[in-house]
Amino acid sequence: MRRFVADKAKTLINRSRTTCSSSFPPPIITSTSVLQRLTSSSSSSSQSPAVLRFLSTSSDSMSSDYSSTPVTLNNVNPKVLKCEYAVRGEIVNLAQKLQQDLKENPGSHPFDEILYCNIGNPQSLAQQPITFFREVLALCDHPLILDKSETQGLFSADSIERAFQILDQIPGRATGAYSHSQGIKGLRDTIASGIEARDGFPADPNDIFLTDGASPAVHMMMQLLIGSENDGILCPIPQYPLYSASIALHGGTLVPYYLDEETGWGLEVSELENQLKTAKSKGINVRALAVINPGNPTGQVLAEANQREIVEFCKKEGLVLLADEVYQENVYVPEKQFHSFKKVARSMGFGEKDISLVSFQSVSKGFYGECGKRGGYMEVTGFSPEIREQIYKVASVNLCSNISGQILASLVMSPPKVGDESYESFAAEKEGILSSLARRAKTLEDAFSNLEGVTCNKAEGAMYLFPRINLPDKAIKAAEEAKIAPDAFYARHLLNATGIVVVPGSGFGQRPGTWHFRCTILPQEEKIPAIVSRLTEFHKLFMDEFRG
Repeated sequence: MRRFVADKAKTLINRSRTTCSSSFPPPIITSTSVLQRLTSSSSSSSQSPAVLRFLSTSSDSMSSDYSSTPVTLNNVNPKVLKCEYAVRGEIVNLAQKLQQDLKENPGSHPFDEILYCNIGNPQSLAQQPITFFREVLALCDHPLILDKSETQGLFSADSIERAFQILDQIPGRATGAYSHSQGIKGLRDTIASGIEARDGFPADPNDIFLTDGASPAVHMMMQLLIGSENDGILCPIPQYPLYSASIALHGGTLVPYYLDEETGWGLEVSELENQLKTAKSKGINVRALAVINPGNPTGQVLAEANQREIVEFCKKEGLVLLADEVYQENVYVPEKQFHSFKKVARSMGFGEKDISLVSFQSVSKGFYGECGKRGGYMEVTGFSPEIREQIYKVASVNLCSNISGQILASLVMSPPKVGDESYESFAAEKEGILSSLARRAKTLEDAFSNLEGVTCNKAEGAMYLFPRINLPDKAIKAAEEAKIAPDAFYARHLLNATGIVVVPGSGFGQRPGTWHFRCTILPQEEKIPAIVSRLTEFHKLFMDEFRG
């Protein structure tokens, strides 16, 4: 199978090269040719009618069709209009249309598949789920099979035992029923024990709120902290767009602090102090500091000494520390290690009443990649009983998170242990995924660093690279004429010519005058050579065209 996929990748490269010899250069012969082909509604275009309808920049006909409806862009909630989420933005929408076009009109583009490098969605890119996790889920969802004789031969003994334990904790033994709004108590007990084992400090199951992934937990905290546009949240730039979107939706102000690209996306406390001072001078009441570790989209892993400085800063300034730790399993370099902010704070002697800390975890990332199961949690510490009641009230509005996600969150924090029947296969699956991700990260890092005008920091962790691209003036001018950010201009050209989907850095925020794009390391390892080949060839032609 592996050889078949590798041969397929080689075929794609060769086919791309063959096609490129005649049709690859034309899209970038002039600064507007690709953009016109992407946005033109001319019937002479090679795009299908469906794609042309989507790409057309004119919305006159659409607006006239709905002119009498009660909801328009003039009266919709302005916070919704302000909200943006680049990871599933315009480039991805275009990719989906091109994918449909390829299905309906094979051979209509110089590539025969779309390579999605835009989002951390591992299983959509053929990563297999962890066997033990799925066995337990299957048994919990259909407990009748636990009583069948065949089950002993189909499922491991420890997955059967774990399923019985979990079902005994679920009221009615039914995964289709509502649970407590914080999540099933027994599962929270298991997660608290996992946190204790990880950190070496006690964890209280009553501090844990199980959520549908980490995103709803972030929204809940923004709802709690933001009362008006005068309330600010310190967020890293570049940042995961969930934070800017959530702050916008809840009507607050994003207070940016810039990560230092020159030092591997370092987080300098002096930068935090400067941005806090500036925000206060503008009348902004900064409520919290958001830190993503390991970083998204930047892939850095914070040193423990740096984390201590951050904890001290939050303590001194009276800020809530929002610790996004969903990539805690994704560390690829031997010189770095993940430390939770709770562990760091407790090791510094700060107790429950000394610092307000919210830690986010998800089943979507790590080596498990269960994005569609929507499981996660937040551990809330350092808040008074009165405030905890308010958090619970917000959680109860949504009744509860889904039970499959709750179960997965407990499994992630309490996987098979040495001596369990599933341990060896679990350990092999985990190591296989993480080691492959490390190899893919290194291959793509090297490829980006070898491109003209591109620099790329090492991916120490997470699932992404965030290379910086120094675009020629001619390309920047062409992008300005097209009224699009220069890195989005590059990403459009890349997609149209190669089928590779990346996210423009402008969707994550970046220092003014710099341009980047985010690329995941998640495509199958066998397809990485095809991505490198297509990207390298495209980039050379792009730079040649826009150089002078």
